[in-house]
Amino acid sequence: MKRMFFCVAAGAMMAVAAAGLAACGKKGAKRDSFSIDAAYHAETRTLTANMEAEIANPLPMSTKELKFQLWPNAFREGAKYAPVSDLFANAAYYNGKSYGGITVSAVGGAESFSVCGEDENILSVSLKKELGAGKRAHLSFEFEVQLAEINHRLGVSECGVNLANFYPVLCAVEGGEFAEHLYCPNGDPFVSEIADFDVTIAIPESYTLVSGFAAEDVEMKTPEEGFKAYHVREEGVRDVAFVLGEELECSKDNVGDTEVVYYHPAADTDPTRTLKLATECLAFYGEKFGAYEYPRYCVVMTGFVYGGMEFPALSMISSDLRQNEIPAVVAHETAHQWWYAMIGSDSYNCAWQDEGLAEFSSALFLGENPDYGTSYRDFITASEQAYRAFFSVFSQVNKEADTTMNRPLPAYSGDYEYRSIAYDKGVILFDRVREVMGERKFFGALKAYAKEYRGKMANWQDLTACFERYSGGIDDLFASFIEGRCVI
Repeated sequence: MKRMFFCVAAGAMMAVAAAGLAACGKKGAKRDSFSIDAAYHAETRTLTANMEAEIANPLPMSTKELKFQLWPNAFREGAKYAPVSDLFANAAYYNGKSYGGITVSAVGGAESFSVCGEDENILSVSLKKELGAGKRAHLSFEFEVQLAEINHRLGVSECGVNLANFYPVLCAVEGGEFAEHLYCPNGDPFVSEIADFDVTIAIPESYTLVSGFAAEDVEMKTPEEGFKAYHVREEGVRDVAFVLGEELECSKDNVGDTEVVYYHPAADTDPTRTLKLATECLAFYGEKFGAYEYPRYCVVMTGFVYGGMEFPALSMISSDLRQNEIPAVVAHETAHQWWYAMIGSDSYNCAWQDEGLAEFSSALFLGENPDYGTSYRDFITASEQAYRAFFSVFSQVNKEADTTMNRPLPAYSGDYEYRSIAYDKGVILFDRVREVMGERKFFGALKAYAKEYRGKMANWQDLTACFERYSGGIDDLFASFIEGRCVI
């Protein structure tokens, strides 16, 4: 989901309540819901929170145990799986190594709870009684998150406080069991069904709260000098995230009834261009893939080690981007509003399904908007060249190159292999499918896929089946790429 930049040489690698999402999820279906009451304390870099959760048992059988991902523990000292690789560590840790983590002090409604998993990444909650499949449980969590000084999704960055993946998240289900995903330095291990979130957050008065859905000022339950509080309700989303920024400037526009907002530091030399870019991307993808259905779209420039990162109705872009890099990043992250946010997939085991589509969508947008400096064919050619360079390097160094596309994130050797397979090969795959099918059938299939799985989770077979319905035999082309049999 994040967009990374690499330079490759032969033989070497360098390195307010708001309107809900009406169409996401079965209309009238009861979704999981989370109510979070949080406060951020800048002097200690801590976020204290209480969370009330109404959760349905997602397993196909009764269970007395629910499992939750504790993503902040990837930032703790001694973590087995670091949040960034050595390649990006210096850019991420701008003040030297810094650590964080999450401490869960209480789980109400449970018999007991414990932190477990391969990397202290799982919260196991033992219920007081068996919970039938699809039946609902009410739990409450008290926790505190220590933020590291790091340019990342979660942390105190050089120009903002990034609050993403900060709360216990119900584990995804694989093969009828809870999957214990590991936080990997490459890729995005976050796989969640849509839910409803009601968040109240208190922050120091010097900060601006940036959120995807609109926030409204509210009175603090316990007034505290120097703080202010906001309320945000986000319905039909996979997760919630916020950025707290000081001295941020704001630019606004509209795409139809959708407000588009761009928050940026004063140092941004061309905010008008970035806002225009975001609005054009949103309008373009809406026409190509189907309507954007969140009430608002927000882009924020913040400290981030990679190019950008997406969340429902919210995209972070790095403050370190050069002006000529911004179009590709905004185009990619905005495409994720379709391929991840509205149409979900398993980014842990099949990253190409959303990353490849988001990157290919960028090629489509830039190809039809030449003022941003890249043609469609140049974009595809660059992906081909990057992929062939990767194949050459790995074939020489490792005697062979694994080019299969369906594999869990820990199975990649690092950022370079992940980028080459999930992004570059993904772009090439969708370009070849488009070439074989032709414009009408290709975009017909893509729109059908977006419509059918809006608000749901789609596996890779669901994706290929949509294309197969429009062009018999195209699944063979998908299989040759996914299984690593094709020659590029």
